[in-house]
Amino acid sequence: MVGQQPPAAADDRAMLARAVECAGHGPIVDPNPRVGAVIALEGRVVGEGFHRGAGHPHAEVAALKAAGEMAAGSTAYVSLEPCSHQGRTGPCTTALLDAGVARVVYAASDPNTEAAGGAEVLRAAGVRCDHVPTPEADAVNRRWAYAMTHGRPFVTWKVAATLDGRVAARDGSSRWITGPAARGDVHTLRAEAGAIVVGTGTMRTDDPSLTVRTPSGDSLPKQPLRVVVGREPVPDSAAIRANDHWLQVFSHDPFEALAAIHRREIRHVLLEGGPTVAAAWLRAGAISEVVAYLAPTVLGSGPALVGDLGISTLSDAFGLELVDLTRVGSDVRLVLRLASPSNTALAQGV
Repeated sequence: MVGQQPPAAADDRAMLARAVECAGHGPIVDPNPRVGAVIALEGRVVGEGFHRGAGHPHAEVAALKAAGEMAAGSTAYVSLEPCSHQGRTGPCTTALLDAGVARVVYAASDPNTEAAGGAEVLRAAGVRCDHVPTPEADAVNRRWAYAMTHGRPFVTWKVAATLDGRVAARDGSSRWITGPAARGDVHTLRAEAGAIVVGTGTMRTDDPSLTVRTPSGDSLPKQPLRVVVGREPVPDSAAIRANDHWLQVFSHDPFEALAAIHRREIRHVLLEGGPTVAAAWLRAGAISEVVAYLAPTVLGSGPALVGDLGISTLSDAFGLELVDLTRVGSDVRLVLRLASPSNTALAQGV
């Protein structure tokens, strides 16, 4: 039909699936997307590669190097549209053209306006370039793509609570609401984030270190940026001051904090703040995803998992879409995405 791509051949789908698989070997935390590439000649793979992180050769360049002279006349399968701009490394479109690639098939369009347009550059140079939309390619970079589209990091709110929604007892004690398996799972979640954010209230009450640790308790070599939001100074004795990899944003505005984090090329934020910060970020519409760990205990009193949202009627409640439900040790982990609240004033942070 006019204006539509023809159905993708089975071989194209298989090669793109392999490119996406290669992309999965790239670093989860990086300013750049995870990209994989496969070079095929006469239906046979002659080279493949993936992007190893900022400053390293892009996936296409790595795959072309592996293919060598066999890249001439080949088809390049890429999980993300080849970039057309000069960044830390040169444009992938130039590398593909210089190698003599005859056709390019890509699985996802590039949402980064600075790098997008590679497909048109290749077509203008006489290279056949086909877009075959592939959900798996979108999924591997969903947080990065959100950051590129919105100009701010993707925010995951992590919360641990009792069955009745309490994050601490009446006396303020909160260690440990969940069991060791859930706490270990949190460190996996932290390892996927470029920054962890808490408010000054949590800093005063819990004095968290906000580090990523192994099951044996050792800190990983690469740690997320630790961020405190709020106007109250961080005490000199605070655990977060253990090294220089931390930042305080002297504001209660979630978007000021996210702007400061985004300037540091961080694309995914894990919000671990208390009820007050969680409510402020929800009201502002700054949260995209919730990971909630629920323990099989009941307190009956103590702070709730989120503060006052200004909601007085059930019809104005925030909508959440359940994405995943998993048992983690003796606890349950829920992954939810934020649906648009029916109360537009809340959605605008009013």
